[in-house]
Amino acid sequence: MNLRDNILLQGVFELKIFKKGILIENYKDKNLIVNTAKEALSKLIAGSGSGKIITKIGFGTNGLGPTPDDTSLTSSFVKNISSYNFPAINQVRFNWTLLDNEANGKQIREFGLICSDNTLFARKTRGVIEKADDISLQGTWTIIF
Repeated sequence: MNLRDNILLQGVFELKIFKKGILIENYKDKNLIVNTAKEALSKLIAGSGSGKIITKIGFGTNGLGPTPDDTSLTSSFVKNISSYNFPAINQVRFNWTLLDNEANGKQIREFGLICSDNTLFARKTRGVIEKADDISLQGTWTIIF
């Protein structure tokens, strides 16, 4: 094993889709940690990380696959994460919801974890979710160091 094998920053995105309160899809996949996340973490651990705390989740419309150079979501609806916890010493899990009365009419294809200064930390794309007032989403996003 070389030193680089020990320095992996990765994420796991989990999503539950409910229609009229009934679970219709359970989705789990790895996600991309974008380059701006590395900058945010560097500043945070150096003590100059003002605004680099993950506080929000965004729901956007761009279905193109993520790249390390992504810096934003397209036509996003952004809200605060619900809570966070630490499932292991090298993990932080962000819990989030999108209620049935939020982002209605949006064709959700992308998700993003966003810092308090609006820096994009992680991005995930998937097939479209036609958001309507009978659809709600619930999920977690785990960052693993």
